[in-house]
Amino acid sequence: MSEVLSATILCSDCSERRQDLEGTGHHVVDCREDPGLPGYCVLRYTMPPATRGATGPLIAATQAQAAKAIVNLFETGAVRGDYGQVTLLPGDTGRLTYGRAQTTLGSGNLHLLIERYCATTGARFGARLRAWLPALASRSAAADTDLKLHNLLRACADDPVMRDVQDAFFDEVYWEPAVRAATRMGIRSPLGIAVVYDSWVHGSWGLLRDRTTSAGALQQVGEHEWIQRYVRTRREWLATHPNALLRQTVYRMDAFQRLIALDAWGLPLPLVVRGEEISLATLSALPPGCYDGPQPGTRDLAVRTPLQRGLDVRLVQLALSDQGCDVRADGIFGNGTARFIRAFQRTSELPETGVADAGVIHRLLTIEG
Repeated sequence: MSEVLSATILCSDCSERRQDLEGTGHHVVDCREDPGLPGYCVLRYTMPPATRGATGPLIAATQAQAAKAIVNLFETGAVRGDYGQVTLLPGDTGRLTYGRAQTTLGSGNLHLLIERYCATTGARFGARLRAWLPALASRSAAADTDLKLHNLLRACADDPVMRDVQDAFFDEVYWEPAVRAATRMGIRSPLGIAVVYDSWVHGSWGLLRDRTTSAGALQQVGEHEWIQRYVRTRREWLATHPNALLRQTVYRMDAFQRLIALDAWGLPLPLVVRGEEISLATLSALPPGCYDGPQPGTRDLAVRTPLQRGLDVRLVQLALSDQGCDVRADGIFGNGTARFIRAFQRTSELPETGVADAGVIHRLLTIEG
């Protein structure tokens, strides 16, 4: 049975989004009013099974990576995307958002992502996250503010299984539908596909596609001219939108206008987008904020210059968080983490050094386990 995805949208946009999904091969299950958000509804749909896993015939793998990197930069400021980014913006109807493409609690897709991770063999934090599935499924307000959950989500970014699950999930929910939508339009260029992908992630692709086409169909004016018109139309729409959060995102269209001015229709590497380099090197690097070592207990942790960073720091912070410490599990050992280590040493009747040696780390992780 196909997995049912969902999107929380304005009721006034429901008909348009439904047509968009059906036009790109999705099956719309139903649309219901959101009891917790007046004026919003939850649209549930499934992916087209015949195309699941496809990246589209018109764009090479490296160009697809470049297109995704552009949107990663828009969403999290990182070429590879920030797999552990946890965000909660005032006024954002998506509420708690997480991961490389910032999937949301409000849409229901955060629950689906975490459920898929928990069901994947080898998921390091699957057992611990499974306890949160009911709250995520019900879109509980507790998930928005619970520091322990947020720290656990941050730590999941260090797990290659989570990164693989996010990549596959976001491809299914955003990338593949965008490629199909572009193909149906007759858009062939990698840059044009990137523009469609960005709109699929950001929202209101159908509205602005139709608004642009009303002044001239793509087949009449040509792909490059149509994409330029679309980007201008979308920029004006963002700049004048009543939602202040959307008005702040005009930089997305500014970045595309710069790439168009550079005639970068094929997304040739290297590229510079928003001051960041997109190249074979950056596309293959370990994503920012992800750690693959050192293993816990292989070194003493203390406040040093430069600050110590790594998997061992993150796991120590996660253990402190589980005990109720107000610490952010960012994998960086600073003064705040040292303060909580001293408090742990005090309650454990150990010398209050603020240094997490092998013994302290073992005791912390044993309690955590």
